[in-house]
Amino acid sequence: MGFHPTMNDGSQPLSTPLAPTVLPDWAWESGEVREALRARDIGSVFRCVQKYGGASQARIAAAVGMTQARVNEIINGRREVVRLDVYERIADGLSMPDNARHLLGLAAARERHDGGAAFDLAAFPEVVRVYSGQAAARQEIQQHARAAAEVDILAVRGLGLIGLNDSMLRAHLAGRQPMRVRVLLLDPDTPALALRAAEIGESAESLASGVRLTEARLKELSPVVDIEVYRYAMLPTWRIIRCDTTLFIGAFDAGWEGHESATYKVMQTPHGPLYRGYRRMFDAMVAGAQRTV
Repeated sequence: MGFHPTMNDGSQPLSTPLAPTVLPDWAWESGEVREALRARDIGSVFRCVQKYGGASQARIAAAVGMTQARVNEIINGRREVVRLDVYERIADGLSMPDNARHLLGLAAARERHDGGAAFDLAAFPEVVRVYSGQAAARQEIQQHARAAAEVDILAVRGLGLIGLNDSMLRAHLAGRQPMRVRVLLLDPDTPALALRAAEIGESAESLASGVRLTEARLKELSPVVDIEVYRYAMLPTWRIIRCDTTLFIGAFDAGWEGHESATYKVMQTPHGPLYRGYRRMFDAMVAGAQRTV
């Protein structure tokens, strides 16, 4: 749920002139504040502003363009902030330094202002929700998968997504209305798999056997699901789950698995490039991949 300058209950943000809400530099660099920003936990951020900046809820509300009642709800965990344009407003209102903005997932202030209207995130509302990791998005992903006519999955070995009986998606795809499922897995015979195994401290043999196990388990679904399984040969970068016109996107890096990264929910919009770009990339990877199931 996002927030607007005019609230749903008809009230307006506070406009009473109050002293600026500013934290000292050392507070923005503290572990407590950095962790709150990294998790996009705005309730914790507001509590830190109270703790380290001595700001009242009224001052915070005036700074970020909300009512005091709404700030109170966020602080006490009864509301969440999920819209990027609201994160921007909060960052501006609290005079966040650029390193804090980056932890929150925002561009530096100078980059935003230099970019002009092209960086007005409210004009490109594709990213509608951000989760701290795949586990936090699990129920919503399952809900979308149950209702989808098409599901695309880009993974490495995919055991936790669809390969095992208790995986996130398997039970939500088998034995229901007709649907098409396409799965891209990392080719166990490619040098890219050995590189990925080294990145995560796992043997190439173990990672390869996991991919082959997932392929075998997906083949079991073929009598009840229209399923296609492919092997790709590039170093993994994106983890994608597409359910019709909704994408859930994470990333692979040397320091973490895809399910550990933040998960972005991206919706198809008339002019947004993200959904179209990821969909196009997936289709291109399928076109150049080896089909195994």
